[in-house]
Amino acid sequence: MIAIIDYDAGNIRSVEKALEMLGEHPVITRDPALLQTADGVILPGVGAFGDAMSRLREYGLTESIRRIAGENRPFLGICLGLQLLFESSEESPGAEGLGILKGKILRIPDGREESGRPFKIPHIGWNSLIFPKEGRLFAGLSGETYVYFVHSYYLKAEEDIVTARTEYGVTIDASVEKGNLFACQFHPEKSSKAGLRILQNFVDLVREGV
Repeated sequence: MIAIIDYDAGNIRSVEKALEMLGEHPVITRDPALLQTADGVILPGVGAFGDAMSRLREYGLTESIRRIAGENRPFLGICLGLQLLFESSEESPGAEGLGILKGKILRIPDGREESGRPFKIPHIGWNSLIFPKEGRLFAGLSGETYVYFVHSYYLKAEEDIVTARTEYGVTIDASVEKGNLFACQFHPEKSSKAGLRILQNFVDLVREGV
C-alpha cells in the first residue's frame, strides 16, 4: 500500500489520480500509525515552506516522516515535499525543515534574461531535465525528458545525491536520491507520459522494497 500524506498542502488528489491510472489504490492519510504500515509513502505539497512545516507539526507528522525516512521503505517528496526534506528555506527565515537531507532552498533570482526575455517568477511550465548520474526514478527515460514545474524556490543540494537538473536562469537541482529517499521539484503527476513513467518507477521500487 502506498500512502499519500495529507497535511492540507494541496495537489493530493492529482497524485492520487495519477497513481490510480497506474492501477494503484493509494491511501490518503495523516494518521502516523497508518503511515507506519505503508509499503511506500509520498509527501506532496504546494504552498509556503513555513506554513507547511507548521501543519506537519500540528498533525504530529514530523517524527513519523523522519522515522520512515530512516527505514528501508521508498519515500517520495514532490515539489514542496522535496523542499521540506531539507533544513530550511529562504522563503521562511527561521522555520526549521525536516532536516533529513543536506542542501539549501533558495529563491529563484529575479531579473535574469534569455534571448532578451526575462525569466518569470514563479517558474511555471515545462523544462527539460539533465541527468548528471543514473537515478532509479528515471529508469526507461532517454533523450530529452520534459516535466512540469510550479515553484519560486529551488534546491541546491550536495552533489552526490542529485539525479536530475534543469536550467531556469540558474541551475536547479530538480531531483535527488539517497537510499530509500527520492524527491523531485517538478510535478510527475502533471508531467504526462514521462511523469507517469517516473511514478511507475516509484511504484516498482515500492513493490521491490527498494
